[in-house]
Parts: sequence; C-alpha cells; structure tokens
Amino acid sequence: MSFTTEIKKEILSFPMRNDTERIALLSGFIRNNATWEEDKLVLSSENKEVIDYLGEQLKEEDLEYYTEVKSGNNFSKNNLYRIVISKNIEQLLTKIAYQKETPPFYLVGEEEEARCYIRGVFLNGGSVNDPKTSRYHMEIVIDYPEEAVFVQKLLNQFDLNAKLLNREKGYMVYLKEAEKISDFLKILGTSKAVLYFEDIRVYHEKKNETNRLNNCEQANTDRIVSTALEQLKQIEMIRKNAAFDLLDDKTKEALIYREKYKEASLKELSEIISLETGKKITKSGLNHRFRKIKELALRLQKES
Repeated sequence: MSFTTEIKKEILSFPMRNDTERIALLSGFIRNNATWEEDKLVLSSENKEVIDYLGEQLKEEDLEYYTEVKSGNNFSKNNLYRIVISKNIEQLLTKIAYQKETPPFYLVGEEEEARCYIRGVFLNGGSVNDPKTSRYHMEIVIDYPEEAVFVQKLLNQFDLNAKLLNREKGYMVYLKEAEKISDFLKILGTSKAVLYFEDIRVYHEKKNETNRLNNCEQANTDRIVSTALEQLKQIEMIRKNAAFDLLDDKTKEALIYREKYKEASLKELSEIISLETGKKITKSGLNHRFRKIKELALRLQKES
C-alpha cells in the first residue's frame, strides 16, 4: 500500500463532528471531481474506500443515488468506482457552493472547516511521496485555475509556502520542503502519517549529517597526508643537496621528527616533540620551522 493510500485511509477513519465540516469536505471533493452524464452528477475514484466514505456522507442529504463499478480502460487497469446522483442535485450543489468560482467564506471560514475542505481536495487529487524515496514532494492536481489559486491560498493560510504550477493538463499545487509537508500532514490530522514521515525524515537528516562529518574527516585526513608528503619532498631536497647543516638546531629537530613520524599531523607532531624532548612547542611554532624548511628547499631547487 502506497504512502498516499495510507494517508487517505487515515482521513477516511475520521468521524464528522458536525454538518458544516461534512459539507466542507464534500465541497472540496465534489467541486474538483464531479462530472455530468446528461442530468446525473457522477463522482468517481479508483479508491473504493473513498467512494464508500463519500456515500456515507451523502446519506445525510435527501438524494437518490447508486454506486457502480466500471472496469479499467486502456489507460488504467484499475477499476473505477462511481456514485451516480439523480435526484435533488441542485440542493446539494447549492450547499457546497458548486456554482461559485471559489468557495465562499462561510464554507471554509473556520479553521476546522478549512481543514475539512483541504481533506476533500486531497482525497480527490492529492499525493505525497513516501519519505523513503530521495524526493520530498506533495501535490494536489486541480483542473481549474481559480480553484487552484484558492487551494494554494488556503494552504498558505497555514504558512505552508505552497507553490502553483501550470501543467499541460490542469494545475498542480505542491510542496517540496520536508518540514512543510510534515506540517501539511498535521493539518490533515493524519497523526500516523506524521509519525511515519517524521521518523524517516529524522533518519535521513542524521544519515546526511553523519555523511557530512565523514566527508569532513576524510577531507582533513587528505589535507594532513598532502601536507606531510610535501614536507617530506622538501626534506628529501635538503638531504639530497647535503644542506642539513644550513638549518638551525630547532628546525633540524622538526625535520628529524617529520622523517620519523611521516603521517602525523602538525598538531600530533608538536605534541610528540613536546613529550619526547620535554620542551613545549605549539602547532604554530612547529609550522614556523617547516616554513624555514620549505624556503631552503625552494632555494635549493632554483639553484640546481
């Protein structure tokens, strides 16, 4: 079962607390789903549980309707489940503000009613990528521009930073930020989906942080090795030209310890010298001695 199906299944488990919330959810779904066959209003979905749920909500209305199943066509192998309404349609359409370009304030003015409208829209055309995939993505596909802008604004009342994209067929309201998608699931009220999403998101973040630390540690190791190899080449130039005695005693000491501890970092080497000689030397002080070695090596290289 897909993550989107799990979310919708959780929405379908919610009881309606009052008539206004029920009408808001029906409005969100029907305004974005309904089609006409002569004088009959048809609601359809490939998800049987969604149609069963809508049928339960429509029982509160004085309607005549029946449900049916149509086999998948060439484009989809899935069955299409339908509610066909044949009586008192205008009464229902007036309640859900179907004739208006966008839902009026009285329908979605309260926060809970707005949440129910969003649930209805999502049940029709919404999807969320499973967070186990590499892409965080939530989208709601909508046919009409006025409705798409309305849904975008409704989501952004909850500070979701929803974006709108004009596609070849219809419009897409979408979220890309993991945190915003998590907030969207909270708005839907799908607590199980939120917990699953957050668990996976935190895992990804910790994994990415570990990778960054490992990469940083590897980069530091590479720099240490590169620096040590460069210093050993400079020492080799000095030894080759019998120029060891051109260095002062402290710099000779640094040279000898580098030859002895070829892979040590400057910090490690300064601690070793301090411990073994009983004379404290800092990383900065040791670096100063290696600059003298480098200068002598470069001079010898030019003269050769």
